[in-house]
Amino acid sequence: MKPFNSVVTGSVLPDLKNRLFLWSFLIVVSLICGAYFVGYTFTAKEYKQRLARWGLIYTMPDTKSNACQRQCWPSGSEALPEGIVAKTSNLEMRPLWDSGIKNRTLKRPLNLLAIAVGVKQKEIVNKIIEKFPASDFVVMLFHYDGFVDGWKNLAWSNNAIHISAINQTKWWFAKRFLHPDIVAEYNYIFLWDEDLLVDNFDPNRYLSIVKEEGLEISQPALDPGKSEVHHPLTIRKTGAKVHRRYYKFKGSGRCDDHSTAPPCIGWVEMMAPVFSKKSWQCVWHLIQNDLIHAWGLDRQLGYCAQGDRTRNVGVVDSEYIVHLGLPTLGGSNGNEASGFIFISIVPSDSHRDSDRAKVTIYTNAAATYMQVRMQSYNEMRVFGKRWTDAAKMDQCWTDPYHHQQQQQQQQKQPNQTSL
Repeated sequence: MKPFNSVVTGSVLPDLKNRLFLWSFLIVVSLICGAYFVGYTFTAKEYKQRLARWGLIYTMPDTKSNACQRQCWPSGSEALPEGIVAKTSNLEMRPLWDSGIKNRTLKRPLNLLAIAVGVKQKEIVNKIIEKFPASDFVVMLFHYDGFVDGWKNLAWSNNAIHISAINQTKWWFAKRFLHPDIVAEYNYIFLWDEDLLVDNFDPNRYLSIVKEEGLEISQPALDPGKSEVHHPLTIRKTGAKVHRRYYKFKGSGRCDDHSTAPPCIGWVEMMAPVFSKKSWQCVWHLIQNDLIHAWGLDRQLGYCAQGDRTRNVGVVDSEYIVHLGLPTLGGSNGNEASGFIFISIVPSDSHRDSDRAKVTIYTNAAATYMQVRMQSYNEMRVFGKRWTDAAKMDQCWTDPYHHQQQQQQQQKQPNQTSL
């Protein structure tokens, strides 16, 4: 029996040793692998961050760490520490010779007046700007005729921002130079034409009414006796402070108490609009880069009214202006489109070369002006199609006024069939 027992014992002990060795080996290997992967995670993360800073690879933002999440981060600033990123700017001019600390302690203008101008309307523009206190308004002039030096003799000229581009509209300028991040400090933006008379207008009283009424998009009413009026909604209502709606009970395009869409309500014209800061952040994106006349834009401004356009868009009656309606764009120097007005001054029996030359010049100016008008109509059609296509294609966008417009159409149909 002893030989048998010794054989069994000898065969069992090596198996136990092998198993213990195998388990020990596996544990050691597991620990090494774990340490490797943990170390690799930290090393790779740091290595990728360095490569990302150098622009060699693209890395997705780390969404695991709440402390490092950066919402609405400006494109292109991802490589910079947050505290150094300047997201906005302003139109304040800075002195070359000091830090301007003394100037910063003074009251800074909180509003912006931007006007497209030609030197031939210099007298009118001067009267407009003199109405706007320098302590409350920054002035920016868009020179569509290139004659910047012609304004130097005016007292306020050196403090104004002058931008020049031949034969460009105020909407072309606004799209390129009034980005919301540039004008973020200004509470209200007056984007006006040059052919406005302001004898009965006070900008500070106007803004007081706008704030009181909660108007995000507005315009001063037009004096109907002296103005060129394109839309009845803009006509001043004597004795009123503000109106938002107008009525038309005859003919096509009727407007009544049930109307919910422009031009019956929630609408202003484009010669003298005033935008709040929040509404301008929306309107700037609505302006099309290539449609410089902005025709058709007025009908969609209500979408930028920060709420109900029937309440937040209106015309201020107590502070009103005169719209002269001068056709100034489109001439040979950017300021002669209205030359056709003077054709009648040439005698019909005149045979002088100079008179014939005048007729040719002014007729060409009239033709150019008509081309500008035609282009405006074409742009309006293009803009309308873009809006319709965009509304259909965007599955995530809901038209807040769709049901109101449907109800308005249904209400009009019985009236139309009974006539």
